[in-house]
Amino acid sequence: MVQTGWTAQRWTAVFVEQAEMFRKAVTDADPAAEVPTRPGWTVQDLVVHLARFLETSTAYLRTGSRNPVQPPPAPTGLAPLQYLDEQLVAAREILAAVPGNRPVWTFSPAAPDLAWVWHRRIAHETVLRRFDAQTTVREVAATDADLCADGIDEVLTTIVAAKVAGDVPSEVSGTAVVSPTDVPESWLISLTPAEVPQVRAAAPGEEGDAQVTGDAELVYFWLWNRMNLREMTGDQRVLDVLQVGRGH
Repeated sequence: MVQTGWTAQRWTAVFVEQAEMFRKAVTDADPAAEVPTRPGWTVQDLVVHLARFLETSTAYLRTGSRNPVQPPPAPTGLAPLQYLDEQLVAAREILAAVPGNRPVWTFSPAAPDLAWVWHRRIAHETVLRRFDAQTTVREVAATDADLCADGIDEVLTTIVAAKVAGDVPSEVSGTAVVSPTDVPESWLISLTPAEVPQVRAAAPGEEGDAQVTGDAELVYFWLWNRMNLREMTGDQRVLDVLQVGRGH
């Protein structure tokens, strides 16, 4: 259920914008400073994480691999910011060059094996890490509601499915309605053990076993365990499945 108007080119533009803000924030921060949103992480850890993520994820776009690839080893002989800069340049070039309909392996049983899934994932991972970096320097920029709506859609339609298909499959069943207050989109997600979650547009006034609402930005970052959200009710087990950012 990709949001209308989103394309590989648009996600690439988001990546470029967010990468620039991330680079500025980590440059302004002490490399040894702790990241408030990621306990136990330093700014240097954040820099290396994003660089390694970009190197791994863009490999699918560069090679068209139809199988999972191993993450790269930790770099040797490169300063973290130099490693980051190399990967930012490479990612920008690869994202711009690869069409969204190119067949590639993707990470979720609910996602098609097409390149645009990586364009989207790379854009939103960079949004998330920009947010982490900016909390360190206490200069957090607002995130556009339409971008947040697309990020909510990505979580509900692909990331939750990847999570529940992981090493510890979820045994939770139930439904949740996610309805941000400042965008027109709303979602109903249905969880069934051992099955890929089903997601569709929620009907007006529809309720689930759990409800999540609030500004799109708050809902987006709550799903990634970055912000608190008061406007949620219902089955806590279902809410816990939706919150995918623990440890991420």
